[in-house]
Amino acid sequence: MRPVHTSLAVLVAAVWGFNFVVIQIGLGHFPPLLLSALRFLVAAVPAVFFVGRPKVAWKWILGVGVALGIAKFGLLFTGMDAGMPAGLSSLVLQVQAVFTAVLAAVVLRERPGRVRVLGMGVALAGIAVAAVDGGAGGPVLGFVLVVAAAACWGVSNVLTRQASPPDALNFMVWVCTVPVLPLFALSLLFEGPGRDLAALRALDWAGVGVIGYVAWVSTVFGFGAWGFLLRRYPASAVAPFSLLVPVFGMSSAALVLGESVSGLRWLAALLLVGGVALTSLVPARAALSAAGPAGAEVASPGPSDSLRTSGAAAARPA
Repeated sequence: MRPVHTSLAVLVAAVWGFNFVVIQIGLGHFPPLLLSALRFLVAAVPAVFFVGRPKVAWKWILGVGVALGIAKFGLLFTGMDAGMPAGLSSLVLQVQAVFTAVLAAVVLRERPGRVRVLGMGVALAGIAVAAVDGGAGGPVLGFVLVVAAAACWGVSNVLTRQASPPDALNFMVWVCTVPVLPLFALSLLFEGPGRDLAALRALDWAGVGVIGYVAWVSTVFGFGAWGFLLRRYPASAVAPFSLLVPVFGMSSAALVLGESVSGLRWLAALLLVGGVALTSLVPARAALSAAGPAGAEVASPGPSDSLRTSGAAAARPA
């Protein structure tokens, strides 16, 4: 990769890693489901009027919108609101690569191979260590919700792989339109109109900054830049940079939020990132030719490698 594009890849990883800190700050201003709804609303409008019509079937946009926008981010934001630390969330969410590989094997009949199976085992060992660390310093419910969010991300990766969108930014902007109304409805139902209205009435510049960052910087810029890189380089050259997301997430959470990083958490990070690297970066053996033009590449550790224009499956981060 050219040095300028390498710098861009690192910048995107830093943006996605720091996004967990911004979300944590935002949860002090908004209920989690309302914050998620506002994120997708601001990301979709006005961008949806400039990206052109959808370039894939609506069933894929709706499917990914539900799995990624409603389920994954709803669970992630709720888990963090329940006490899951930002840095640990950025790490645990990377287990989506394991869920993606398992689902790809079941749905797309792609045999993972011994190295990928080993990677899954290592990553799951990292999750177990993170669970011990999280259980010692945080609520179990928050941890479980973030793991569930990673599973939903895996579902969206496989759906995106099948959709094979030719334009990553166009696809993501249209996906962002799907969760808006359902998330607002869920917020009214579970968080209550009184709490939502109070949060909106108390909106200040910090709240505006949070929404702007998670919508425009993390979502529109992040996915747009990642898609730009994936159109110019193989996924195997771009995807490794997404392994920097939890590094930036944990370090920025420690610097900005004062989160402590225990020895167990560093061990979990080593196991999980190493396992994800083995799971995601080693090609699978495609057993189904109808899977598409890039059938050997499904799982990805990064939030939008799933949006590779050739069809490879990468979780926002957040």
